[in-house]
Amino acid sequence: MRAALLYSAGKDSTLAALLLEEFYDVTLVTASFGVVDPEPAREAAAALGFPHETVDLDPDVAREAVDRMHEDGYPRNGIQRVHEHAVERVAHVTDFDTVADGTRRDDRVPTVDRPLAQSVEDRFDVDYLAPLAGIGRGAIDDMVADRLVVETGPSEAIPKADYEVELRALLADEYGETAVDDVFPDHVQSRVRGRR
Repeated sequence: MRAALLYSAGKDSTLAALLLEEFYDVTLVTASFGVVDPEPAREAAAALGFPHETVDLDPDVAREAVDRMHEDGYPRNGIQRVHEHAVERVAHVTDFDTVADGTRRDDRVPTVDRPLAQSVEDRFDVDYLAPLAGIGRGAIDDMVADRLVVETGPSEAIPKADYEVELRALLADEYGETAVDDVFPDHVQSRVRGRR
């Protein structure tokens, strides 16, 4: 069985790949609007021993998400919209049996609720998996520390290939650099460098 795992080079999506590799031929897939270089995800995939692909997302979804984040004053709804689009897009344009992501039990965003998961499965004849959906942050951090070499730091200092990086860049282009600081809270990002 072949699984496409939405991949950013972060610890959550990487841990999801490790959990799936026992049962699936996993390909790490970076979904992108073409704004940032997917090289960090490609490098991480190579260091982990997984194949990597990219899938283009609809630029109209990015514009919609950026406008929504600017209007809301926070990123949650925009990121959620992009993630749902990415799950559907990967299910639609790739030839995998399964589409998966690294969403965790404790994530507020992004998430994939049961109706969307069932809709994706029915419309695209794939299985949808979220291997970390029942696992809390503490357990994830322990598993990651045991199996992965991870670099952490502020969002702007850790090169990754995820929605947030692209949405930050698009928000700055559309509304100015201060809009990024207004919308996105400071937080720590992770980037996987390899296996232990």
